[in-house]
Amino acid sequence: MALAARSASAAAPPDEVAKLIARIEAPQAASQSELSALGMEALLEQTQVPAVSIAVVWDFKLHWAKAYGVADAATGRRVDARTRFQAASISKPVTALAAMHLVQQRRLELDADINSILRSWKVPATVLTREQAVTPRSLLSHTSGADDGFGFPGYAPGAPLPSLVQILEGQLPSNVGKVVFKRTPYEAYKYSGGGYTLLQLALSERAGRPFSQFMGATVLAPLGMSDSSFEPLPTEATNVALAHDKQGQRMGVPWHVHPEQAAASLWSTPSDLAKLIIEIQTGLRGPRGKVIDQRTATEMTAPVGIGRYAMGLVIDRRQEGWYFSHSGSNWGYRAWLSGHLRKGYGVVIMTNGDNGMALMNEIADRVERAYQWDSWEGPAPN
Repeated sequence: MALAARSASAAAPPDEVAKLIARIEAPQAASQSELSALGMEALLEQTQVPAVSIAVVWDFKLHWAKAYGVADAATGRRVDARTRFQAASISKPVTALAAMHLVQQRRLELDADINSILRSWKVPATVLTREQAVTPRSLLSHTSGADDGFGFPGYAPGAPLPSLVQILEGQLPSNVGKVVFKRTPYEAYKYSGGGYTLLQLALSERAGRPFSQFMGATVLAPLGMSDSSFEPLPTEATNVALAHDKQGQRMGVPWHVHPEQAAASLWSTPSDLAKLIIEIQTGLRGPRGKVIDQRTATEMTAPVGIGRYAMGLVIDRRQEGWYFSHSGSNWGYRAWLSGHLRKGYGVVIMTNGDNGMALMNEIADRVERAYQWDSWEGPAPN
């Protein structure tokens, strides 16, 4: 059962918004895919995802947001547009926005040796870093040579959490291996959560405060992301979507906790993450957004020339359109966002099930067709 939509666009009459939503919810042409013939409720049932929450950006504004399904399959508790989900790796572009704000303020140099910022841990000096140091730019774009090769499974609420140094060193109670650097920076692209954990340490030490406080003051508060936090939520928190497996079933603890905050810990809503899309788009349009100006936004969305990754964002051309995007995958959650670089539209989709990717692909296709946007590909792992 769908909940009422929340429209934030004064430009579009409510009945026009309702028609667009109805078009997305309705069964589509059967030739599109097996899932296309299903309405929204049947789509959730078929993919075995308990809930999905969606926000659409249009004309540089939140056009509408709506949520479907249940936050907890065991109790049947409903979701709404303000129910929080784990954003997983979408934490990375939010972190990148904060880093670029420091660059704009000249408090951080993208091409500085990261060791000149770090105090409590250093990238080991090797022949690989002798001529080209690991830099914030290389960490933001996954071209630093970090070769951790793993994601972050997280920890049960209440379990002992490792420090950032313990994570980087692979020391207990960390549940992942050591972050190692096996290539010269900028030699190749390799996605690295460990690199973002190193960046988390650098940003916190440069700001002189805990990372979550730095992010709150630098990005979340200025953008009005009032339903978002990098801090772990208490297990008694309300209006939170719980984690579910590929069969749509609860998995014991309500969710996992991620001390790797820059890489994976953000709790948010599609409406809040739509503000990230709008900030980047507004910055690119100029003269400035609330956090970054046009020059900084342009640099943030410029790939480094190795792969398609810019500063915390994937940049893709999809036929006639250029988009930035990022996906997220945590234990029991899948999420995705994408925005057009110039045209002021985009979408955020968040789910609370391990099978959320197929559902997000189908919804993304429906949004694109309903709005007749420049052709894009749906969500994919970064």
